[in-house]
Order: sequence, then C-alpha cells, then structure tokens
Amino acid sequence: MSVAQRLIAGLVLSLSAMAGQAAEPPTYADLQPLLQQRCVVCHSGASAAAGLSLDSLAGLQKGGTRGAIVVSGQPAASELVKRVKGLSLPRMPLTGPPWLDEADIGRIERWIAAGLPAGAAVAPAAPVAALRPAAGQPATWAHVAPILATRCAKCHSPQGLMGPAPEGYVLNSYEAAISANDRARIVPGRPEASELVRRIKGHASPRMPFDGPPWLGDEQIRLIEDWVREGARDATGRPAPIRGGARIRLRGVMSPDGTLDGLVLPGGGRRDRMPRPGDEMELRAWLMPDGSLDIERLRRR
Repeated sequence: MSVAQRLIAGLVLSLSAMAGQAAEPPTYADLQPLLQQRCVVCHSGASAAAGLSLDSLAGLQKGGTRGAIVVSGQPAASELVKRVKGLSLPRMPLTGPPWLDEADIGRIERWIAAGLPAGAAVAPAAPVAALRPAAGQPATWAHVAPILATRCAKCHSPQGLMGPAPEGYVLNSYEAAISANDRARIVPGRPEASELVRRIKGHASPRMPFDGPPWLGDEQIRLIEDWVREGARDATGRPAPIRGGARIRLRGVMSPDGTLDGLVLPGGGRRDRMPRPGDEMELRAWLMPDGSLDIERLRRR
C-alpha cells in the first residue's frame, strides 16, 4: 500500500470514528450542566417546585407530584419535552425567555429516545445560588421567578395544591403575574402599593406564602421589592406597563404617621370615621396611568 493510500485509509477510519461518536446519544452526565444552568435553581432541594428535583438522575426519573416527566424511549410522550417545547404550559424554564434552543431540546429528546443512559458516574449537582442582578443592573423576572416558582406557584397556578389558583391569581408566568384581569397586584415602580409585596411582608392577612412560616427571607423580599421598584421588568429587561384603570385592593394597618404601613394615602374617596393608629384597614382604589391611586373607599376591617 502506498503512502497516499495509507493516508487515505487513515482519514477514512478517523472520519468513521468521528461519525460514530457523533451518533452516540447524550447521557445524563452530558445533560447535567444544562439542567444545572437552567433548571435546578427551581427544581432542587426540599422545596423543589412541583416536588420535582432535577439535580440528580434519580430525581429526574422519579418525577414530581404530578407524576413522571420522562418516558424511557418515548420523547414525544415525555412531559419534560412538552414543557421545554411549550406544548404544555407553563413553558419551561420558567425564567424564560430565552427558552432552550433547538439543539439542547434535541439532545434531551435523543437522551430519552436512547433509554435515559446515565453515562459516567455523576455527583449530585451543587446547590445553585439565588440569582442576583449584576452590580448596577436592574432586577428582572429572571431573578424573582425562581422564588415565586418554589414558594408561590405551588398554589398560584391553574391547578395547584388548593385546586384553582386562589382569587384567580397565577404566578407561574410573567404575563400572569403582572396581569390586572381581576385587579392589579403589582404596580410597577411602587412596591408599597403592590399587593404582592404587601402580602409577602405580612402587611395583610393571610401572610404569604400560605405554607409559611418560614416566610420568604429578608433578602428574597428585598429582591422582589427591588424588582417592582425598578419597573417589574420581564426577563429581557423591558419594564412592565402601568395598568391604568385597574382595580386595587390593599389591606394593612394604620401607622402613627397616617400611612397604611408606609403607603401614603391620597385624599378623596369614601372613608369610614377617622382611622386610628393600629386599626386594620382595607383600601379600594383605581390605578391611574401615572401609577398614583384614586381612592374609592377606605374602611375598617
């Protein structure tokens, strides 16, 4: 065999080996970095969203409170695939967009089709630190969504632990969180006027999350307050619109300075007798386009 023939034969063997490697399905070990980056911030630990832990192969195979999410050999029948494709809602990851790209979804589909191979021994994923905005950058939905997913969406989803979402308020997507179909729970730029913030701070009963204590930590509450104060931005950084004309309903306690737990009350509207410090009150108002409140009624509870 000539030198040229040997070189050609070696090249063919190399290309064949590369093709064989490319055809090998991914293993859990190959997918773990992707899951660690995009999923386990919500789906890990004792309070994993929907009881689903994705920080180990065993947890992924076990599934969550609603059953299995992968069906070995059947990617089209696997809830995991449906969620990352948006065929089942809410689409995952909850912090998207951006969602997983087609290449990553294809890797997950090939892994399931191949029978969920484990690959090399894989250590459990390390805990993921809570997301925080970089210095000088505003908080976005990507930063607060993991908190809401793990502590709130278990009830505040279309079919949560309590059945339909309490008072119809859903917290498993950005659009639902900032909606004002019933009333506005988030007033961009004004955490003190946002029912969501007041609930998690305990200004209104029942305090949220409903399964507390423990309640949200001070740092988590501060992050959500910052998010609202900075415009309740979506995952891309775009501020939420102010829902002018939406209804507002807030509860709280009158402070000695005449505020409702720090919320300065504008004049006007129907009011009960002059409230005293310590009185529990309910405020009903209309949200104006500039974020101010037009009081409809202020009464004792």
